[in-house]
Amino acid sequence: MISARKSSHSIEYRIQTSIRGRGHGCVVVPTDFLDLGSREAVDLALHRLTQKGIIRRLARGVYDFPKKHPVLGSLTPSAEKVAAALAIRDHTRIQPAGAYAANVLGLSEQVPAKAVFLTDGPTRTVRIGSTTIQLRRTTARNMAAAGRLSGLLIQALRAIGKEHVTKQHWEHLKRTIPARQRRGLLNDLTLAPAWMHPIFRELAGENP
Repeated sequence: MISARKSSHSIEYRIQTSIRGRGHGCVVVPTDFLDLGSREAVDLALHRLTQKGIIRRLARGVYDFPKKHPVLGSLTPSAEKVAAALAIRDHTRIQPAGAYAANVLGLSEQVPAKAVFLTDGPTRTVRIGSTTIQLRRTTARNMAAAGRLSGLLIQALRAIGKEHVTKQHWEHLKRTIPARQRRGLLNDLTLAPAWMHPIFRELAGENP
């Protein structure tokens, strides 16, 4: 019994050390620490760290090491960090979509009330404080470029709409995304709707 307690406390200490090493603002899930002990031991350690106020439980199986603001107190992590943690926990992939994707690329100044992500996992909605994160199950084609600039750009341009994409949008993307990264757009050209092809080619710097 005593050795079991020592082992449990040892895992708790090692998890706490790992979390502190990641820094304030990190979001973690139990599977991040399965190299340190069994799932039961990891869950218990995370529960204890939550009770001690070292980490915070955001949702089932999702925790953060919150950043502190001198006036606002503990800050809420970004929707993208939480969604990425959910994807790790559930062994799925995610892709920012809709107005959230446009905002991520700076193509819209409007901060959406709901952060929408496409996923190849189940559809679900998670609320973290005042932030609503929605995961929407979609087709394999829509997830083909997930995690790459092309996937984010496709979703952002869809949200803006063909008739509303302007030269100013193109110029913004050229200023804010490195040329080396933009050249990779040509690799995923076939995944984008035909009306986006000229935009992809322009951003990639392809000669007409």
